[in-house]
Amino acid sequence: MSGSFKEKAKSILKSNDRGGFTVPTSNLYPYQWNWDSAFAALGFATFDRNRAWCELELLFEAQWEDGMLPHIVFRNDDPRYFPGPSFWQSGTTPPTSGHSQPPVTASIVWSLVQSGDHSDLERARKLFPSLLKFHNWFHCARDPDGTGLIGIIHPWESGRDNSPDWDFGMAGIEVADDLGDYKRQDTNFVDAEERPTSDQYDRYLTLIKFGREHNWDQQLITKKGPFLVADPGINFILMRADRDLLQLAGRLGIEDCKETIESWIAKSREACRSLWNPDIECYAARDMRSGQFSEGISSAAMLAFYADAGSEREYEKLARHAEEILQIAKYAFPSWDPRHDRFDSRRYWRGPTWAIMNYMIAEGMAEQGFDDLAARIHQDTLQLIQTSGFCEYFDPITGDGLGGQLFTWTAAILLVLADSSSVK
Repeated sequence: MSGSFKEKAKSILKSNDRGGFTVPTSNLYPYQWNWDSAFAALGFATFDRNRAWCELELLFEAQWEDGMLPHIVFRNDDPRYFPGPSFWQSGTTPPTSGHSQPPVTASIVWSLVQSGDHSDLERARKLFPSLLKFHNWFHCARDPDGTGLIGIIHPWESGRDNSPDWDFGMAGIEVADDLGDYKRQDTNFVDAEERPTSDQYDRYLTLIKFGREHNWDQQLITKKGPFLVADPGINFILMRADRDLLQLAGRLGIEDCKETIESWIAKSREACRSLWNPDIECYAARDMRSGQFSEGISSAAMLAFYADAGSEREYEKLARHAEEILQIAKYAFPSWDPRHDRFDSRRYWRGPTWAIMNYMIAEGMAEQGFDDLAARIHQDTLQLIQTSGFCEYFDPITGDGLGGQLFTWTAAILLVLADSSSVK
């Protein structure tokens, strides 16, 4: 990896800095996003530890009183993005969106502590109560019956906005007839063929309207809202983050929460068995009311390795799926199975490859002993960025760069992987 690529990645993080927080990219996403900021911190940590911690600390300043860490923090009202704060009406200071995003923050904090010194440990100590509160929120607000299985109340909460995983749940939503004559802004900056459809946006906004009309009562929205789907991505990322939070507690000498975290992990491991779809022999999204499974294989299923969630037999099945998928997709790892009829190599989460998913999948595969697959994903990620630039996502067949350009988390992952001879 040439020094010029690493310097370019650093310059992207710096140019997307808005005074203590980064935007994912200019124009398209002019606010602070939850898991984007977490991965930005991972990138900053390779050359500026203080700036990495500032990113996380400022993000948690927007944490809700109930513990939720919202998926967008609106630090101004920028007309380049819709729906903005006036549509969400969260009633918070600063204004935010009304749901969360994949809880990668504890894993990022643990990574910073592992690679850092005493000062990193002390900053983690200050952040620990907020991390614990955030995890508790997920286990309570998104699992009100205490089953161990986490649901999402909006596709955006998964971070995989328009994945085919949500098609069956979205199909049942009756679009509100009073959404108004809204105007999307995303397609001003990115080809509409690479973004969610207008019909999907109508349903996204209908779900926001439901939350807004119920004063963002998270328990009520989870129990009675139009959409509640168990996402393998959220469940596996939270299981991994719980495990990392437990290790962090041990390093900090915090004992009074260990039993609680251990119970979360044990219950989640058991509950995630219900996400194994026997028809496709893979983990899949599942409607939490009807029990209906998604019928295809997403990249989120591969996060079972990252979570340490599967049995030896299940890992072998997942690895076999991965090998077959990568015989078709030149660049790992497509967000949706290219063998499936809903695969679209260019449209957002319906096929394209994402550097952050590759990072987590490869890390998990390496930890479970699937070194060849992990190395392939690592190498493909670096090749995509070197060939097509720091794009938001990539066509897994052609390698074309897609979506937003000069993207923060893609630059961050480049910095993390650049000097690695193997996936750690």
